[in-house]
Amino acid sequence: MNTRVPALPGTEGSRAWFERARASLAGGVSSSSRATSTGPHPYPLYMARGSGSRIWDVDGNEYIDYLISYGSAVLGHAPEHLTETLTGVLRSGTMFGTCNTVEVELAELIRDMVPCAELVRFANSGSEAVQGAVRAARAHTGRSKILKFEGHYHGWTDTLAVSNRPTAAEAGPGTAPFPVPHSPGIPRGVLDDVVVCPWNDPAALRAALDAHRGELAAVVCEPIVANNACTMPAPGYLDLLRDECTARGIVLVFDEVCTGFRTGPGGAQAMFGVVPDLAVFSKALGGGLPVAAFAGRADVMEALAEGRVKHGGTYNASPLCAASALHTLRRLNQPGTVAHIEESGTRVMEAIRRAAHDRRVPCAVQGVGAMFQAVFTPDGTPTRGYRDLFAADRARHDAFRHALLERGIHTNAFGMACWFVPACVTEAELEATCEAVHAAFAAL
Repeated sequence: MNTRVPALPGTEGSRAWFERARASLAGGVSSSSRATSTGPHPYPLYMARGSGSRIWDVDGNEYIDYLISYGSAVLGHAPEHLTETLTGVLRSGTMFGTCNTVEVELAELIRDMVPCAELVRFANSGSEAVQGAVRAARAHTGRSKILKFEGHYHGWTDTLAVSNRPTAAEAGPGTAPFPVPHSPGIPRGVLDDVVVCPWNDPAALRAALDAHRGELAAVVCEPIVANNACTMPAPGYLDLLRDECTARGIVLVFDEVCTGFRTGPGGAQAMFGVVPDLAVFSKALGGGLPVAAFAGRADVMEALAEGRVKHGGTYNASPLCAASALHTLRRLNQPGTVAHIEESGTRVMEAIRRAAHDRRVPCAVQGVGAMFQAVFTPDGTPTRGYRDLFAADRARHDAFRHALLERGIHTNAFGMACWFVPACVTEAELEATCEAVHAAFAAL
């Protein structure tokens, strides 16, 4: 535990902070996703401040940020207009444990923006909101089992922390995957209520639904699989989910924690024209503060509305977080905001494609402008399901990511996640990003 970690040039401060952290924080981190590193860095970088699309670490190194707190800081870091809104709340009281007027305005705006949202409930994180949606679906149907897809991530809690990252040895048959707990500490009994299916496989989906006829409360998916390298749904696949769930009386739940609002005011359900029964939101919803929501059909939410189903949370939609979310959604509801995000991201995606082509490096750039990933598949073909990533060259991704970091571009360290584009990225920053992309491929 006290072994000294060697420092890389220019990051001595981060190394020192990590050594100090390991004496008091389990593993030196507050989230398992932060225990990541690429290239020669054997420790995470510690960020000291941010402004707009840029962040600075404790050693003063500057980066254009395409992690932006896993997509949460969608308007950028410390935007003045949001800071002014939050300053007023700080002066009047950040939370009271009572109802507040801002949460009502926020729920009304979500209802106006999101196709499925007839009623809304708030939570503090995507993990919590997923639990709320699953409980509502189970109460509505009177059933217990949930169907989820291999490689889709729905939070770290026991409810659906199944088959997020199984190894090839654990995963079982491709058409009927084994349910695999995400980590030790998850009771085996959880697996009895989770059915796992491969993504983008209609025959396997119908077989799973038939095998569990009358048992499934919900089908839950990420419509764009942000935690599976932004794997897209095959044409018509979301429509198939909708049709099958309707025919079988199953609640369809879209986990829009990542896609919600940043891909457009109505999220992925508006983009693809497929309306789920329930949807879950977080990340971009809060503009950098912790707030989440699940929303959907009034009849599915009825048991919650009547108090027959328990859902609580002292911090749910506190005035501070609700004010941040209301301010953020009003900005994202302006056509020019999401258009700039999409156009900026598309430009970076094209730069990666051109650089890969010029250097003859097989690389699939997948997702949409607002959120995407570069995946070094053997022949450059986009992934269709989780197991396609087994053949991806993760070492090359790590080298690419580190080469970008050395050139002042900060992205997710995990190749199975994605880039997020801030709404405030400038023309100069986009030019610098594209130049860094070409230079990084030259260095591979």
